[in-house]
Amino acid sequence: MADMDNKDQAELDPADLEDVEDVEEEETGEDVNSKARQLTVQMMQNPQILAALQERLDGLVGSPSGYMESLPKVVKRRVNALKNLQVKCAHIEAKFYEEVHELERKYAALYQPLFDKRSDIVKAAYEPTEEECEWKADEEEELTVSKQEEMKEKAKVEEEKKDEEKEDPKGVPEFWLTVFKNVDLLSDMVQEHDEPILKQLQDVKVKFSDPGQPMSFSLEFNFEPNEFFTNTLLTKTYTMRSEPDENDPFSFDGPEIMGCTGCTIDWTKGKNITLKTIKKKQKHKGRGTVRTVTKTVLNDSFFNFFTPPDVPESGDMDEDTEAILAADFEVGHFIRERIVPRAVLYFTGEAIEDDDDDYDEEGEEADDEEEGEEENDPDYDPKKDANPPAECKQQ
Repeated sequence: MADMDNKDQAELDPADLEDVEDVEEEETGEDVNSKARQLTVQMMQNPQILAALQERLDGLVGSPSGYMESLPKVVKRRVNALKNLQVKCAHIEAKFYEEVHELERKYAALYQPLFDKRSDIVKAAYEPTEEECEWKADEEEELTVSKQEEMKEKAKVEEEKKDEEKEDPKGVPEFWLTVFKNVDLLSDMVQEHDEPILKQLQDVKVKFSDPGQPMSFSLEFNFEPNEFFTNTLLTKTYTMRSEPDENDPFSFDGPEIMGCTGCTIDWTKGKNITLKTIKKKQKHKGRGTVRTVTKTVLNDSFFNFFTPPDVPESGDMDEDTEAILAADFEVGHFIRERIVPRAVLYFTGEAIEDDDDDYDEEGEEADDEEEGEEENDPDYDPKKDANPPAECKQQ
């Protein structure tokens, strides 16, 4: 048998031997690649290595590629000419936004009679007619027979409750409070002790600056006479800029809020909910006696919205002040752009559902990507994710 084996080996084609060697080399290469992948995974799980890598990557962001430096001088001159043209474009764009602001002012005047009527209905100054109250639902919103019966039964119960009450509710109670509580951006600002005051809020309006005046807009909050403060109108004004910065003209991207000013709230004595009294115990170092000291400190409240921090003329702010103002600007812009024009849809929740749908779509795309990555993973086991825990299903 040994002789036959030797004979067989002697008769092997040299090309076959080369194939065997090639396979062995390829298998060796796969082993090396596998070990390299394992080593990479281990390295990426090391927090220190990740931090060093991230720092290196951050250092590369915005760094020049060297291409511009390599250009001939005559080409660099032409690029400078292109940049000067871009600056002129930025100034024209600024004029465009100034005219947009003029259009906003024009159409705000057209919207205002409708918003005034909305306010009259909310505060019971006007009772809409049967024709005005008739609402034709879309086909998608049409209720099933069972749902209609359920709604009729519920309406019957509500009518019976109304008959038992001494008087019917006027207007749309707690309209603006409900709007604010339905919006995450505002609900985080509203504290429990704010709610009795916000129940007295009758209307929120947007007023634009007059023609020829610097670009700005004001938010006006109209309140019923109440026990908390003597004001019936609280205002917040946002100043804007719509021109390129001379030092950085390429950063121009339309009007931006530069600052804001609130108003003085004339609180009734003992009703200022933006302040709270705390008691602290102090121990005397020498005698060891203890005394109680009363101190007044700031309290979380929606009404702090009307006392924003000042913006220094130099523009230099600490991180806390900058963060507070950035959040304030976001709230002011959202009230102007979304809340005031679409208040009833935030009251009913329909506008919120639309916003949620937008986020769901992004989430679904992310889920699809993750699912694809998992399926491409050789260690992925689909059975593990077939039955998620109950809490995951609810989410």
